[in-house]
Amino acid sequence: MTTPTARRARRADDSWTPREDPGIVETVGRHVEGMAERLVQLRRTVHQQPELSWHELRTTALVTDVLTDAGVEVTALPGTGAVADLGHPDPRVRIALRADLDALPLEEATGLPFASRTHGVCHACGHDVHTVGVLGAGLALKAVEDELVRRRIGVRLLFQPAEETIPGGAHTVMEHGGLDGVDRLLAVHCDPSVDVGSVGLRVGPITAASDSVHVALTGRGGHTSRPHLTQDLTYALGKVVTEVPAVLSRRLDPRDGATLVWGMVRAGSAPNIIPTRAECTGTLRILDADAWHSTGPLIEEIGARWWRRTASAPR
Repeated sequence: MTTPTARRARRADDSWTPREDPGIVETVGRHVEGMAERLVQLRRTVHQQPELSWHELRTTALVTDVLTDAGVEVTALPGTGAVADLGHPDPRVRIALRADLDALPLEEATGLPFASRTHGVCHACGHDVHTVGVLGAGLALKAVEDELVRRRIGVRLLFQPAEETIPGGAHTVMEHGGLDGVDRLLAVHCDPSVDVGSVGLRVGPITAASDSVHVALTGRGGHTSRPHLTQDLTYALGKVVTEVPAVLSRRLDPRDGATLVWGMVRAGSAPNIIPTRAECTGTLRILDADAWHSTGPLIEEIGARWWRRTASAPR
């Protein structure tokens, strides 16, 4: 049996690019064109039945059924999501195509005939397009599988669950071998700024790594008539929300592309009561992998500093 190390070494000397096979690329394109109406219908079906992260049961079933009917072997991931392989079982190059399955907790207001039928959930981020795009690519490549085998090319289809949560389903895919033996990984994402029919490319990172940030402050509350006897968490939280992102931008290299944006800010429930707890939650996004590892401790340091400065000790 060939070891993964030996396979990587062999592939490094035996690389492949689509330019070597213009015929197979054109053939795949014709198969995609022939499936156009079916793929549109599949996308609309997925769009009508959106599912939140880790609950993509119907979407996973649809993908699995369509590929299985086409003769593609599909392996289910725990819970939701799936992986499928086609082409040569021991290829000189294996290319993975990745899609995400989950939708967002938003109410759709498009009025389209194929709008979401699930209250409070819709495909507002385009994952229905991503899913059917990889599904259609898999069907087209299955139609030319003999050529893939002859040229010793392998293709892996990755249907990732839970892209919209942190930590997300990418960990599940990797933990269950989804990237084992993969030489190249391709993915696309819908972008409203790019014209229909065009593909946007750039050198370097095109999307940022993301993580969630949660800050919770606790301290002495009281009445708004005597703020000097409290630690005024509302004021302190306001400083954290405005100052931490600003200071972070001065502590990191601008080329790292770090942004901290708050999506939830909560403190108190009455106009004349200073609360004993305040909190905010947001997302940190960054383009540089090295800077990523130092940013978490840095945010904690900055947040703690502002808390000490703004929370007045009772006297």
